[in-house]
Amino acid sequence: MAAIGITSMVISPLLQVCFDKLASSDFFGDRELNEGLLKDLKRKLDSVIPAVEDAEGKQFINPAVKKWLDSVKGVVYDAEDLLDKIATQDLRQKLEAEFGGPSEESEAIWNVVATFASQVWTTVSTSISVKEVERNVGKLLERLESLLKEKENLGLRVDVGGQPLERLPTTSLVDESSIFGMDDHKDAIVNSVLRPDDASGDGMRVIAIVGMGGIGKTTLAQLVYNDYRLNEHFQHKAWVCVSDEFNVLRLTKTILEEVDLPADSDNLNQLQIKLKKKLTKQKFLLVLDDVWNIEHAQWELLSIPFKSSGAQEIRVLITTRDEEVASIMFASETRRINELPKKDCWLLFEKYAFQNLDPDARQECEKLGRQILKKCKGLPLAIKAIGSLLGSKSNVKAWGDVLKSELWHLPIEKTGILPALSLSYKHLPPPLRRCFAYCSIFPKDHAFYKDQLVLLWMAEGLLPQLQNRTMEEVGDDYFFALVSRSLFQQSNNDHGDYIMHDLVSDLAKFISEPFI
Repeated sequence: MAAIGITSMVISPLLQVCFDKLASSDFFGDRELNEGLLKDLKRKLDSVIPAVEDAEGKQFINPAVKKWLDSVKGVVYDAEDLLDKIATQDLRQKLEAEFGGPSEESEAIWNVVATFASQVWTTVSTSISVKEVERNVGKLLERLESLLKEKENLGLRVDVGGQPLERLPTTSLVDESSIFGMDDHKDAIVNSVLRPDDASGDGMRVIAIVGMGGIGKTTLAQLVYNDYRLNEHFQHKAWVCVSDEFNVLRLTKTILEEVDLPADSDNLNQLQIKLKKKLTKQKFLLVLDDVWNIEHAQWELLSIPFKSSGAQEIRVLITTRDEEVASIMFASETRRINELPKKDCWLLFEKYAFQNLDPDARQECEKLGRQILKKCKGLPLAIKAIGSLLGSKSNVKAWGDVLKSELWHLPIEKTGILPALSLSYKHLPPPLRRCFAYCSIFPKDHAFYKDQLVLLWMAEGLLPQLQNRTMEEVGDDYFFALVSRSLFQQSNNDHGDYIMHDLVSDLAKFISEPFI
């Protein structure tokens, strides 16, 4: 069984299936003690698993939590292996029962089954006795008891409801002196915002900025929002940081405050009427920054005052990591942001890294800096974080030490690289987490094809069996969901293959350690 693939916040589907099958298994016969042990195993797993959701987020900032999470995964994998052996033994016993006991016929059929299974899995479960089951379950129970005690010491919570890592809200203010390589994007979006509507339009148009975490989506939106041409064009503007929860009441209140109206009520109807009146015959620009999860009904409800106000012009600019969000909000244009060009990477790096450098060390540090910069792979967040780190180091030796340390292995709180990408992982549904973590098997810069990866997921049991849908169809959905979240990106060739950004690859490996 592949340990890499299972990083879910709940018991893996295969493990749950094994428990369900045991209810009808003849393996234990009348041995109530052993069946009770298995029930105890499931009960203790159920006690540990709920804290995994909290640990999934805290593992990025607390090594002790990551160690605890890895231990939980280890227990789950070992439990799966044990239950797989029990299920295999049960199957063999049922086969023998059909032939009235062990026989040449039952053995021949079993050999065919085992041969076929060995072509899919690396190993086929060997037989196991009741005493071995009892002994192994006892060991698992001891490990789980220890993990439950550690959970309390680590302060891990249950029922956190998918709460993401805490992150700062954004504002519309921006330091333009620290921005490079965005001019073309900014001008294109400003022109799109100012472009008149078609005669058949309703006056509202949505434009989306899409890209991976740390690529500069918010920065680009800030540049657009503060452009003098838009300041002159729109009577009202509003900047709203959406973040993890698309709460219509909260967002409506924020929009009202942004257009200088009191939001002193929790009555959504009254708030929307007030906003509608304010926008009548006006031109309005709304930025919704950092949109994560949204349903069509939520967007329809939020946008009612815009559509019904009789405004001259409504423009909504959104930033998101997920192209599906842009689709749900009916974006008429999507602007994808990729890595910075090399020239702009150096300008950004130079601004942060050379502030306190000894002038005599400048030339040598520039050589080291260009090598370090290659490791950032054009990601502005990484360049700023590493540049800031180097800005506090004034000599060649210190820069050399940073280069040798393989930047992404530095403590997370110093680099800021992994937390940005960990948010993308934290917001993935559990099945996508498992499929993404599996990709840690790929070397950096490894190109892969969709159909090949889907087959690998199928072979490892990572894709569910759904009614009226094939596993290949489910795998296709999972694959493009990861593409839409910028965790996979197409290679710069015409071969139709995909790659992971080096920092995304680091994320997958971090999550999967020590099981790869």
